[in-house]
Amino acid sequence: MARAIELIGITKRFPGVVANDKVDLAVEQGEIHAVCGENGAGKSTLMKILYGMQNADEGTMKVNGQEVRFHKPTDAIDLGIGMVHQHFMLADQLTVLESVILGSEPTLAGGRIDFAAAKAHLAEVSQAYGLNVDPDQLIESLEVGERQRVEIIKVLYRGAKILILDEPTAVLVPQEVEELFRNLRELKANGATILFIDHKLAEVLAIADTVTVLRQGRSVATVKAADVTAPQLAELMVGSELPTPATSESTVTDDVVLQVRDLQINEAGRPVVSDVNIVIRRGEVVGVAGVEGNGQAALVDGIIGTRPVAGGTIELLGDDVTRQSVRHRRERGIGYIPQDRQREGLLLLAPLWENAALGHQTQAPYSQGFWMNRSGMRTATQEIRSEFDVRTPNIDVAAHALSGGNQQKFIVGREMHSQPTLLVAAHPTRGIDVGAQAAVWDQLKAARAAGLATLLVSADLDELIGLSDTIVVMFRGRIVATLDPAKVTPRDLGAYMTGAATQDDAA
Repeated sequence: MARAIELIGITKRFPGVVANDKVDLAVEQGEIHAVCGENGAGKSTLMKILYGMQNADEGTMKVNGQEVRFHKPTDAIDLGIGMVHQHFMLADQLTVLESVILGSEPTLAGGRIDFAAAKAHLAEVSQAYGLNVDPDQLIESLEVGERQRVEIIKVLYRGAKILILDEPTAVLVPQEVEELFRNLRELKANGATILFIDHKLAEVLAIADTVTVLRQGRSVATVKAADVTAPQLAELMVGSELPTPATSESTVTDDVVLQVRDLQINEAGRPVVSDVNIVIRRGEVVGVAGVEGNGQAALVDGIIGTRPVAGGTIELLGDDVTRQSVRHRRERGIGYIPQDRQREGLLLLAPLWENAALGHQTQAPYSQGFWMNRSGMRTATQEIRSEFDVRTPNIDVAAHALSGGNQQKFIVGREMHSQPTLLVAAHPTRGIDVGAQAAVWDQLKAARAAGLATLLVSADLDELIGLSDTIVVMFRGRIVATLDPAKVTPRDLGAYMTGAATQDDAA
């Protein structure tokens, strides 16, 4: 039987960078094949070539034994390849059925959509692959795991037999990961071939049959998952042991840096954060756990000042900043690592030395009086580049030219370089590889030891447990549990996050 996918000598060059250098990848029919590697190792580029989003400069691509060359994603779709992107592409106002058929609507005479035929086809696909969904349910009412199921059904509805899943567990709690893996095994049992892109090596080993490791644009190893361990995979990827977020002794002091009292934040006339109370002291990391959409993003916005507060108070070093501007809070010492580095953290077309000033442009060394200090900006950027190991040819390159991991290290470096009193870190290691992740963890640990107070929001439950001194769990906009990281597991956290457990249960 011909292989489902065979890539031979795939090379892709960008100005100054060879993203893929003679990469080989062989995926057998009906297997789950993981592709691992650092950010910048070439995984995303390779998948974009396979899905027709980019063209290779050299090499051969075969699908089911047939040599092909895709020019656009519809070429890949026509040959049964579907891609589920890391960031869901669903409109909250649509139903499941409308979201699934969008762009592939069956029509009746006169151009009207044949919803009956669409619903029947959706039912066939759902039943065939064991992915049950309610076609009439609104997307906005779905949990994160259910939304992902809809994304998978979308590609299956279009006839995909080969699925590319880009970091599919990034926003899932452990229980949802288990459900996803059950779905993937069901898909495999029904003949689907799955390419699984992920940074969480324990999950890769739990679900994959075969693993291919990319390093610096080259394929360096293909191994059976049963024959390798997570530390061995990490060493293949980055040349070192698997990092851990675990901290040592407590560094918490008695000095209160942030005090949030009875906070309420509304959206469209209804509360999305209610009665939230948080205290963070110098040298303390308070972790915030919660399924996305349960108020964590609104809480972060309220603290940094980008969203108005409907009730309660926010005090920074005893100063009531509840009604103060973002600028005031930044100048008072709030550092901010946003959850979306590209949309919120960087000007992608601007050079690094300009990006270094974002959020700090009113302060030295980035400004002198009313004027920007170009020399100071460049000097600070060089310091960030050196201290935080941001790998870039020079500081004049545009931010978009950096890999995801280096973009993240740059943002962390920018915020740490300003020596904040309070750091608000939203998903600081999302979507980056184990090497960049370890670098960010090391910086957060060092800052904690030096007295930095940190609010850490993360979907990585191992990260929360390892880095935090205290964990609060948000569910439907409220804090439903305050937990000791030394006494909880990721599965325990998942139960609180989904409402399956309460603090009363633990008492």
